[in-house]
This record gives sequence, structure tokens and C-alpha cells, in this order.
Amino acid sequence: MPVAAFVCSAVLTVCVKRWSVRTDFVSRPREDRYNRNVIALGGGIAIFWTIALIVLAGAAMVKFVIAPGYLAFIDESLAQHTAGFMTKINDLLIVLAAAMILHLMGLWDDKKHLGPFIKLAVQFAAAFIAAWFADIRVEMFIENKLITTVLSVFWIVLMINAFNFLDNMDGASAGIALIASCVLMAAAVGSGQIFVGAMGMVFAGALLGFLLLNFPPAKIFMGDCGSMVVGFFVALLTLRTTYYQEDSGMEFYSVFMPAVVMAVPLYDFISVTFLRIKQGKSPFVGDTQHFSHRLKRRGLSDRQVALTLYLASLCTGLGAILLQQADLLGAVLIFVQTILILMFIAILEATGGKEGQ
Repeated sequence: MPVAAFVCSAVLTVCVKRWSVRTDFVSRPREDRYNRNVIALGGGIAIFWTIALIVLAGAAMVKFVIAPGYLAFIDESLAQHTAGFMTKINDLLIVLAAAMILHLMGLWDDKKHLGPFIKLAVQFAAAFIAAWFADIRVEMFIENKLITTVLSVFWIVLMINAFNFLDNMDGASAGIALIASCVLMAAAVGSGQIFVGAMGMVFAGALLGFLLLNFPPAKIFMGDCGSMVVGFFVALLTLRTTYYQEDSGMEFYSVFMPAVVMAVPLYDFISVTFLRIKQGKSPFVGDTQHFSHRLKRRGLSDRQVALTLYLASLCTGLGAILLQQADLLGAVLIFVQTILILMFIAILEATGGKEGQ
């Protein structure tokens, strides 16, 4: 599945790039954007449709080939998982429908530049559909569906906007999402969640195929039609992965694993929002004050900025993986390490030349 997703995404990305150039669906240099060349838009088309096609093909294979028993050699343990998957097909279709809403709205925004409040309304609607109707909800020891739905909707919208904010420099959003998805996939597989892990593999393959043309120097951008879908699926993986099992020896603080995994995107979202509000600007109006831009103004190249973000995300991600096996002291050290990594980024981006350079 990950190989098929990678190949499909890479081929679709090349095709979308050619189509975007022919139809003038491109990102042009602007004051609130860092790119100084005309770059093809629409990479999110390749990401979304790779995920949709691979997931639908897998669901069809399970429903019409594996479940009826046409593959007699199938392992009995896999057959048990297949039965569980059959009960979740409707949820899967609802998730894809919610993602499509975001994808189409993002595509329209890439072309027509919708207002922030319209986008927020659609994001909340898509998040509610996924949380209420497909049970993409946080539990956190809370049994009330309404409360968990509200919490989940806000988390999904936060992740959508965090990765939308991260899509401000070559390879940033897709690369960090790839690292996060691999960490979450490892956690899901470790908890015995075969199909959540499989979704993570498909998502990672789609991101990797796109990164072939998005890693600095980028030949194509994902646009809002991709960044919001990416944030949505990252949120989905964080909410559907099991971090705590009462009889497994895991401690309660394992439920904070998503916050550790998402430390870098959350830092960027919070810091740039604070800066914009402090300057009397709307937090939803784009600019070049993201920490990736600030790092670049300190003399780093595009590739060095991307690699710095990847390494920081990998450091917090590795700590998140260990959180499930850590005792209380180990958990405290992981949380402290995460804060120190963010402090290191803050010092690095604040040191050097003047902000206006």
C-alpha cells in the first residue's frame, strides 16, 4: 500500500504540475509570500486523490474479495481484522467525504481567495461531520459524546490550520506531516491497530510522492486544497490512534503523545498568531512571519530551513514514541526535552540579522 501510494502520488504530482502550468494555475510572487518565482499550484490534488483512490481500492478489495473468502490462503488473524474493518466502511466513506469538502473548498480558495471566516465555517462543518458521524473523536476518559465531539472538532480545526500555516515554504508542511504520520503509524501498529496503521502508510506514501517535487527548490506547491487535507488526516491519525490501554502497562500520560508529536506545528501556529495579533493584524491573513521565514532571514538556505524543521520534528517525534513506554520520570524528561527543542528554535530564529533584512 505505501509503495502504491508513493507511485500514484508521484505520477499524479507530475501530471498536476503540467496541467497547472498549462492552465496558469500558479502561485505568483506577492508581498505576503516568500517565493520569488512562478510556481505551479494544485499539488494537493495529487495528495487527496492518491489517498482517496488507494483507500477506496483497498476497501473494495476487502469487501468484495477478502471478506467473501475468495482468497483461501488468507491468514486467520487477518480475517478477524477484516470483519472489524467491514463494520467501519461507512465511517471511512464519511471521512473521505469530509476530506473532499475541505479539498474542494481549498481548491476554490486557491483560485478565488475566499475570506477566512468562510474557510473556518467549512472547516468546522467538515470536522463536525468526521467527529459526530464517523466517531473521529478524542476520548480522554470522557464518555459524553457531545463533549468529546466538541473537543475533537476544535482539535481537527486546529490541525487543519496549523498545517495550512506551515505551508509557507518548500517542503515544510508535507515533510513535517510525513514525520508525524510515521510516528503515529508506529504508535498505531504498536497498539495493534492494523487499519489505522495502514491509513498512516497510505498517507505517508502520498506525502512522499508529492515531496519529490516539493522539496526545495519546489517545482509545485500543494496549496490550500492540499494543506487543509493534510492537516485533517494528521488530526484523524492523532484521534484514532490508541495511546493508553488500561491493561497494557501504559500510563495515563501517554494520551499527551499527539501534543508532543505536533509540538513544532503548534509552535509555529501559536507564535505567528501571537505576532499578528500583537501587530494589530488578522491572524488569518498570510505574511512572511512564520518561523521558517525568520530562520531564512537569519541566513539559512531553503533546504537548510526545511532540514532544520524536519530534525526538530523528528526529535519531538522520537520522544513521543518513547512516551508510551516511559515511567513518570521519563515522561517528565520527554516533556522537558520537547520544550527545550522549541526554545532552541526560538533562540535560533531570534538571533542574527535584523528582522527586516
